[in-house]
Amino acid sequence: MSNIEQTLSIIKPDAVERNLDIEIKEIFKNNGFLILKEKKIQIEKSEAEKFYKVHEIKPFYKDLCAYLSSGPIVVMVLEKANAVIANRELMGSTDPKDAKEGTIRKKYGISIDKNSVHGSDSLDNAIIEIDFFFKD
Repeated sequence: MSNIEQTLSIIKPDAVERNLDIEIKEIFKNNGFLILKEKKIQIEKSEAEKFYKVHEIKPFYKDLCAYLSSGPIVVMVLEKANAVIANRELMGSTDPKDAKEGTIRKKYGISIDKNSVHGSDSLDNAIIEIDFFFKD
């Protein structure tokens, strides 16, 4: 039996700025993901700091927060069997240079920071992240 899951995906400012959001959404759909919810928003730096709180002690935290709040983003709830792992595989490695051919980051990522997409790294975080952007 397949394990239907939901995960959060963010199309980051670098990709939205380059008008890649429609193309990236098509990649998700063509890989069997349903886009249950989506919205284009711009968040404040303080919201980015809350969102990335798990990375607070890491050296890249401040830059990451500044970057996520630097322009519009598209946040989506994706659904499919084993969505968390499937999305991470489709996104590719954090550093586009290390990402496999055919992955979103290999195709569109500019750098380790501007890597075009974010996806939840676990089911627990997916629940937290979806709730962060899509509180009813």
